[in-house]
Amino acid sequence: MALPTESNRKNTTNDRVSKLLSIAGEAAAMIAANKAAITKKKIEIIAIGSSTGGTEALSQVLPKLRPPLPPVVVVQHIPEGFSKLFADRMNSECVLNVKEAVNGDIVKPNSVYIAPGGQHMAVHKVGDITKICCHMGPKLHGCRPAVDVLFHSISHYFTGGSSMAVILTGIGHDGARGMLDMKQQGSPTIGQDEATSVVYGMPKAAFELGAVDKQFPLNMIAAAIMNRVKSNESF
Repeated sequence: MALPTESNRKNTTNDRVSKLLSIAGEAAAMIAANKAAITKKKIEIIAIGSSTGGTEALSQVLPKLRPPLPPVVVVQHIPEGFSKLFADRMNSECVLNVKEAVNGDIVKPNSVYIAPGGQHMAVHKVGDITKICCHMGPKLHGCRPAVDVLFHSISHYFTGGSSMAVILTGIGHDGARGMLDMKQQGSPTIGQDEATSVVYGMPKAAFELGAVDKQFPLNMIAAAIMNRVKSNESF
């Protein structure tokens, strides 16, 4: 039996290296393809969370939004009764249709749904239909409505980067965990920066958790939302 020559051993080693490189290349290509698929997936819903200073922040963001846009769902920490007044005021100032959400609402494009004060708001999706679910669950982080309730529900139904999350000024850390869940599902995420936040609490908690893709000053957030929806490119 002939012993392998030095040349044969080198050829075998080269073959193994080539095979490993080929496998690594295929894996890298698959990862890149998956990332591209997430990046290019159409945004089907936009979720916004805010608290202290949030009504003023929303008053600067929502009126700047222009169609075509997917449905926008908003949780603002606000007492019962005031959410309807705020939604009506926003409706008079915005191009998009704005209303206080009601349990069972079917979300529609170019429309904004603001959670009713004193109730949690989540979404439930069956096929192509997404409905609003408002309920009197226990307070979360001392809040009802809570941003995390909304964000967690969206991360469950909208996967692969088909949703977007925005967190604005507010005290505490509500929304941080839910935003991280959405980001882990491929969703692009925006946080308000410290300089323009009335209270840099919720945006800071989300940013430090690694849930925020990019922070923007308040006056740039509406444009960032629209550009991301239209271009499907990373921030």
